[in-house]
Amino acid sequence: MEARSCGVRHVCALTLLLVSVCPPRCRSSWMWLGVTSAGAPEKLSCSNPPLSARQRDLCRRKPFLLPSVQDGARLAVAECRSQFRHERWNCSTSEEPPVFGHELTSGTKETAFIYAVMAAGLVHAVTRSCSQGNMTECGCDARLRGGSSAVEGWHWGGCSDHIQYGTWFSRRFMDGTTKNTSTSCGGYTLHTMNQHNSEAGRQAVDRTMSTDCRCHGISGSCAVKTCWRTMAAFERVGSYLKDRYLDSIQVSDRSRRKTRRKEQRRLPVDKYQLIFLNKSPNYCLEDRRRGVAGTRGRRCNRTSSGPDGCNLLCCGRGYNTHVVRHVQRCECKFVWCCYVRCRRCESMNDMHTCK
Repeated sequence: MEARSCGVRHVCALTLLLVSVCPPRCRSSWMWLGVTSAGAPEKLSCSNPPLSARQRDLCRRKPFLLPSVQDGARLAVAECRSQFRHERWNCSTSEEPPVFGHELTSGTKETAFIYAVMAAGLVHAVTRSCSQGNMTECGCDARLRGGSSAVEGWHWGGCSDHIQYGTWFSRRFMDGTTKNTSTSCGGYTLHTMNQHNSEAGRQAVDRTMSTDCRCHGISGSCAVKTCWRTMAAFERVGSYLKDRYLDSIQVSDRSRRKTRRKEQRRLPVDKYQLIFLNKSPNYCLEDRRRGVAGTRGRRCNRTSSGPDGCNLLCCGRGYNTHVVRHVQRCECKFVWCCYVRCRRCESMNDMHTCK
């Protein structure tokens, strides 16, 4: 009897592990749209991309949003690469799902950033499409219209970005719900961690919004101003999330009975912070099992003391110096009539790569 109960416990534990790992991988396969070729939209359909059953059903009910899903995925992948281009982990991707490999299920700070930036990219792309009038289901946010400030002499008008619709769709598409369900009591699973970080990404778009105004009056006196709310450029959202990544908080893993550090158990976490379960590897050496490429052969900056410096990026292994010959057109002049004449200039530059 005892052996049977022990076996049941093992089966339950294995089931919980599979449930916590498989759903994120299945739900995140849509991220593959972020690395597809530029000519893919013509062939795009709801049966084409690797979507989960729930996402495919939502896509079939709202097929006009699929181009925005692809735009959001591309926006997020490009921003992830840009923010981490000088880091040991440089947001490397593959052309096949899962795009981010092991990082999608590792529960690290990198997992947190991926889910946050992908959710933010989806909000940004859908909201922008609404404001541009590309969809009949949404448009500008008309809730602010009619309000004003008599003291400061301005009123709401113009086309405020309808971020509520973009946020609603991002939650429905990624989390399967229209409400914020990212909070968790008594620890987190990988699934609830990803939900929390996705919501933090959506909040990042909201928190980086700004108010733009236009003056109206005789001779530009600005007697009256019309103002509207607009989203920041996605580069600003990416920088905001990078700061949250650097200040991310480690939380307790509900699937583990004991935590190594007692202070992990009751850390206050708000919806704007990124959280993670496991510490990140150092990404210095190649580990094919975990999908870590390592930093060997990466280009580094010999004079920098930042993360792109040869000392940090190469993990103390040293670096090789190569002399690179660079050829370009220079001293171009317009010759009558009608062509441009240029000289061919050569320069020799040092390039440093990690050993």
